[in-house]
Amino acid sequence: MINIYKTVENRVVKVDMATEGCWICAVSPTEHEINYLMNEMGVDPDFIRYSLDEEESSRIENENDQTLIIVDTPLAEKEDDKNTILYTTMPIGIIITRKNVVSVCLKETPVITEFENGLIKNVQTHLKTRFILMMLLRIATKYLQYLKQIDKLSNMVEHQLHQSLRNKELIQLLGLEKSLVYFSTSLKSIEITLEKVLRGRVLKLYEDDQDLLEDVLIEVKQAIEMSNIYSSILSGTMDAYASVISNNLNIVMKVLTSITILMAIPTMVASFYGMNVEGLPLPFFWFPVGLSILITIIVAVILVKKNMFRSK
Repeated sequence: MINIYKTVENRVVKVDMATEGCWICAVSPTEHEINYLMNEMGVDPDFIRYSLDEEESSRIENENDQTLIIVDTPLAEKEDDKNTILYTTMPIGIIITRKNVVSVCLKETPVITEFENGLIKNVQTHLKTRFILMMLLRIATKYLQYLKQIDKLSNMVEHQLHQSLRNKELIQLLGLEKSLVYFSTSLKSIEITLEKVLRGRVLKLYEDDQDLLEDVLIEVKQAIEMSNIYSSILSGTMDAYASVISNNLNIVMKVLTSITILMAIPTMVASFYGMNVEGLPLPFFWFPVGLSILITIIVAVILVKKNMFRSK
């Protein structure tokens, strides 16, 4: 799907025809739409292919008077079968041509939706560099927003684990830790890309653009620091609960072993007196029963003093 937007009277509106100063937004484009971008808009076909590659990392590239900036944007998707939220990243390609800015991505993202709906103020599509920097700033802000959500989710799951250690909560923590790894890796790549832009060799930066780019870098570095902190906390939490689960298993095995010892005493005594052997002391029915009870009580007292039946 291809939509064309342009700033008219300080508002981003959807237009039918692409003119100079427009923003062309391509989301999961069809083969026909890709041909339109190449033939009508003159977009480099390699740039489109790079933008639609799920494994493409953040980078910047110049070719044929066009500039490609690929950054990973965060996504929050709900898994229907597990009723949980999965945080991932997806590359989005921003292509700067002589007349327009073209964005290409595999699926709709919250950042693209906010720009399309006019939720971002002071957007000027004809100021290509400023428009791109505002989009990068919004992507960095979205990372921070999702990182705060991950922190709240991890705290909530941790509270549930305090009450009951179940596999469901541990799997949720594992998923959040996996999301933080995605975010941290993507943010570091974005930081390297932005530092290349900051040098001014790729894009022509005016003074206001430089200030905006520095703001984007500050947000990205803050997001990197937050993701590292949350990842360390979550990793430590997972290790702690793994130790708790292992300790609980040891306690259960200790109690079961003690019970097994006590149950084995009457069996052993009855086995001796049940054999066809002469010379056993007091071969009467009441004696092995009483002896079993006496030995069981003595062993039970010893085990209690050794704290073998305590669960904590």
